[in-house]
Amino acid sequence: MKTIHSTLLSPYPHITACFTSRHGGVSIAPYHSANLAFHVGDNPDDVVQNHDLLAAKLGFNRHSLIHMRQIHSDTIVIVDNSFTFDTPPECDALITNCPQIPLMVMSADCTGILIVDPIKNVIAAVHAGRAGALNKILPKTIQKMGEEFGSLAKNLHIVLGPSIHGCCYEINETIASECTAKGYDSALRREDKKVFLDVNTILLEQLKALSIENVEACDHCTSCRCDEYFSYRADQQHTGRIAGVIFLK
Repeated sequence: MKTIHSTLLSPYPHITACFTSRHGGVSIAPYHSANLAFHVGDNPDDVVQNHDLLAAKLGFNRHSLIHMRQIHSDTIVIVDNSFTFDTPPECDALITNCPQIPLMVMSADCTGILIVDPIKNVIAAVHAGRAGALNKILPKTIQKMGEEFGSLAKNLHIVLGPSIHGCCYEINETIASECTAKGYDSALRREDKKVFLDVNTILLEQLKALSIENVEACDHCTSCRCDEYFSYRADQQHTGRIAGVIFLK
């Protein structure tokens, strides 16, 4: 299975972190081929096999991986050894300090985010689409890491994975007004009578407000690069999901 690894997190040998592409799995069209989501209509046996391929490549036990039933919320869950692969929590962020528990965030245009505190050995996986970004799922996750594990924002290393960018994410005026009302007018781009939103601009502004400097943002737009990634918009809503995965060895 084809994976993309972070330059920012590469100095930490006790952490494995990557994002997947749509290549190297067994699913058939329109989920071809490395779909990792069970809820999109793909053959469940193929999805399990894709998970097994990823686990084998990264060196973890698939049954220990925790993914989410993502609901575009600001709900955050602390993960321990009581969680299982077959009972994913309903939330949009996972945090753990437990070794050998991989955390997974899935996406097909939304931004998957991986967070590492190399001082406290705490990790997080966050799902941030437009709704999550406007509801501050990312800064709330950072706050929760501080409350639960003593993480300091200045020590965090944060990677934004492949996502739809402002070149392709067209929105309506109601959503544009909501963005402006919440202080994110800089994330909007107007062209003729159309308006486009760059969610990563919102996320990066939130990180800047927290004085977090160790940030890496993938410059791949999933809609432009739908040959490489699943894209809910470019694939006309019938598609699979890539994933961000992170774990403490």
